[in-house]
Amino acid sequence: MLRLYNFRSWFGKAFMSHDPVPELLRRAAEQLEAEFAGLPELGQEGSAQPGQDAEAMAGVLEAVAHRLKDNYPYFHPLYAGQMLKPPHPVARAAYALAMKINPNNHARDGGRASSEMEIEAVREIAGIFGWTEYLGHLTSSGTLANLEALWVAGQLAPGKRIVGSEQAHYTHRRISGVLKLDYAGVEADGRGRMSMEALEAELRKGDVGTVVVTLGTTAIGAVDPLDEVLKLRDRYGFRVHVDGAYGGYFRLIADDLDEGARRAYLATVEADSLVIDPHKHGLQPYGCGCVLFKDPAVGRLYKHDSPYTYFTSKELHLGEISLECSRAGAAAVALWATQRLLPLTPGGAFAQGLGSGRKAALELDKRLRQDGRCETLAGGPELDIVAWKLAAADAEQASALAQRTFVACATRDLHLALVQLPQFWFQASAPGAGELVICLRSVLMKPEHAAWLGRIWERYTAACSEVVGE
Repeated sequence: MLRLYNFRSWFGKAFMSHDPVPELLRRAAEQLEAEFAGLPELGQEGSAQPGQDAEAMAGVLEAVAHRLKDNYPYFHPLYAGQMLKPPHPVARAAYALAMKINPNNHARDGGRASSEMEIEAVREIAGIFGWTEYLGHLTSSGTLANLEALWVAGQLAPGKRIVGSEQAHYTHRRISGVLKLDYAGVEADGRGRMSMEALEAELRKGDVGTVVVTLGTTAIGAVDPLDEVLKLRDRYGFRVHVDGAYGGYFRLIADDLDEGARRAYLATVEADSLVIDPHKHGLQPYGCGCVLFKDPAVGRLYKHDSPYTYFTSKELHLGEISLECSRAGAAAVALWATQRLLPLTPGGAFAQGLGSGRKAALELDKRLRQDGRCETLAGGPELDIVAWKLAAADAEQASALAQRTFVACATRDLHLALVQLPQFWFQASAPGAGELVICLRSVLMKPEHAAWLGRIWERYTAACSEVVGE
């Protein structure tokens, strides 16, 4: 039997003695069956679909469970490497329950209830940023959400360039290529944030239509100074697209962040478009992204005339404001259920979970600064991502030590990540400061990470002693 990790609740209680999802799902499935009790029984005709023999399916699922062992334990707090956070149990249950119907949120005929739930869930997400009038919907990923935002940008400013930090996600350059839009990277400063001097140099060329501002870079969680970008918008005139795929939810705890990051998050209300990924900090299964536009009038760009789509509803359907057609209604159901249980309110349980991860990151950074075997980033973590360089004579040796320590940690069931960063972010006066160096990185995005930090540190220091020495 596959033994699954027992997730601790968001409310600070002890670990559950069992996974609640199977029993909760069973009870909810019975309720769903009762909702459709007026339909005729399927009888033997309902078993026409092949492969429904219970014993055969059990054998296949056992094989699936065995194959899934070939994974890192993403659900466990000792996995502190990449941006992988387990879905909340209620999200897993709601998603599975919705799959009984398998709604399609392309149109209301394909997903009546789930379309309404998507609209309600997206409204709450927009509320995080102070948006009351907007156009928005869920997508199958952050990549698709960013694609829609840049597609709209290209439609509104044809022939104009897209620019973003060189530390912005690589998807922006790739998406711009797909859309046949010119894209340029802007130099980052010593803290991984877009340089305002370098940005203004690009703006002076007079051909920039959109600036991509990243709130939480994938490398170190750096927060671009959105408030300063908006001041430049007043002078040069361009659209501002905020990529908050990773860090968007931190708007809920903006007052707990450093002053620069706090100002950037408070300025999101003035952005033209914004992307956030519920399948990251939003506790959702893959894939669930979200795109928002400040001006609802951009909906005219999506208009299409389909001779066959759906005609039984006169209300605007989600397929009319989305580049994607078929989309999983189950994703909207899972998000709605999670936000019903954990509302997106400052000070609430969801926000406390974000704060817990940030506290863990600050504590890890503090311990690393006191450890003479490594060098930390200037200024410390802005969100919940920590990166550090192993102290060595040059970048090559530091990179080798990081890779060996990464392996030594894994043998102790502690899973970190590796990242290449500019060496000058750690020590500006070092020879070859412009070189890239391989560093260790930890994403402490699970609420449990704060309670587990002592055990994480114990394993890390043991691995570091094995590789680097005391």
